[in-house]
Amino acid sequence: MRASYCFLLAALILTAQDKTVFLITDAEGVGGVCRQEQTDPKDPEMRQLLTGEINAAVDGFYEGGATEVIVWDGHDGSQTLSTLTIHPRARLVMGGLPASMLMERKFAAVAYVGQHSKANIRAGIMAHSYSSLGIQNMLLNGKPVGEIDVIAAMAGHFGTPVIFLSGDKAAADELREIVPAAEMAVVKEGMSRYTCLSMSAPAARDLIRRGAKNSMAKIGSIRPYTVPGPVTLQVEYTTRNSLSPNAVDFPGATVIDDRTIKYVGKDILEVWRRYRAR
Repeated sequence: MRASYCFLLAALILTAQDKTVFLITDAEGVGGVCRQEQTDPKDPEMRQLLTGEINAAVDGFYEGGATEVIVWDGHDGSQTLSTLTIHPRARLVMGGLPASMLMERKFAAVAYVGQHSKANIRAGIMAHSYSSLGIQNMLLNGKPVGEIDVIAAMAGHFGTPVIFLSGDKAAADELREIVPAAEMAVVKEGMSRYTCLSMSAPAARDLIRRGAKNSMAKIGSIRPYTVPGPVTLQVEYTTRNSLSPNAVDFPGATVIDDRTIKYVGKDILEVWRRYRAR
């Protein structure tokens, strides 16, 4: 009872304070993007589609009561978005994030736009876990994961909930497993890896705008997703990506075989730092 009271009190305090949403973007989950060549960060159509969905989400967050929206250009080296076309009320993070993913700033909420599912998901559009070319599988405490789980766990480590995702059906199903109350905007459905049934761009933007607005009302009721420690992260690289001879010396790491390494840490932040420092 006391824990529930403390959670409710913290939620009430948060709702009376700053409501900054950290919006993390990708491209493979954008409506109308179904082929690998479309994900080139300089592809003009993809950039227009992605920016349109982001700006619709930003509109929705502000309509729902956000005080600020910070967008991270999270696709392919952070070279996709532009301050010329991003929503005028948003701020844009360009470049790689530290291991903490900026979550130490303790945003009011985290959201995803253009998100894809983890590797090896049937009918997940261009499904992969961080690197479609370099990583075969990624396991967090023995569970297959991709960006959705890792980001949600890192946010949860700092007490921040995930409230919204837009992307393909497989991505939405993946988040629903760990944060069932989050708002989802499914803008397309995968039929195979490179075949999808997509909404039109205007329809996708309308759906995203409504979902983002509705998600703001859930701040304070959605609990942060957490992964209990100690935490293990096992990464299996692809056939052409053997581990270097120095891998045996990585802190907190154990080499499993030619392409697989396991990291151990007291929590998600420590294990992710060890992975990132390789």
